[in-house]
Amino acid sequence: MFIVPVSRQAAPLPRAFDRLFDDAFERFLGATVNPQPATAAPRVPALDLAETDDAWIATLDLPGVARADLKVQIDGRRVQIAAELPVAADMPSGAAVADANPPASPPARLVHRERQPAGYARTLTLPREIDPAASSAKLLDGVLTLTLAKRRAADAGSLQIS
Repeated sequence: MFIVPVSRQAAPLPRAFDRLFDDAFERFLGATVNPQPATAAPRVPALDLAETDDAWIATLDLPGVARADLKVQIDGRRVQIAAELPVAADMPSGAAVADANPPASPPARLVHRERQPAGYARTLTLPREIDPAASSAKLLDGVLTLTLAKRRAADAGSLQIS
């Protein structure tokens, strides 16, 4: 019996051979990937949460998310953030053209896909209720900044003792 010690340095070599044979097999048979892959599970975006006397400031990384694809819901103390990232079925054909009117060409056929359609989802539960009317959101360069105003204690319902 022949025993080969396995270490972290030796691990990439077998994966390189697997990729080499997989690529050769696909090229030989002309195999392509399915252009409509299954939707991946939502990612949990990184979060920084700061507190001031009047509000919480949440900062989340959401790369590639457009404003139209982003939803923020506030319900009492709970904040739900959700975003969908669609991936186009066709890849752009050729390199980027600097002209305002690029020549018309048929779309390229997708041969290999590693980028999956995905989304982001995160729910926060804060210690106090949030005032949605006084809260704000800003999305700039893939970073969402939520300023969640704390709801002030209501004085209604207090009784005066005579």
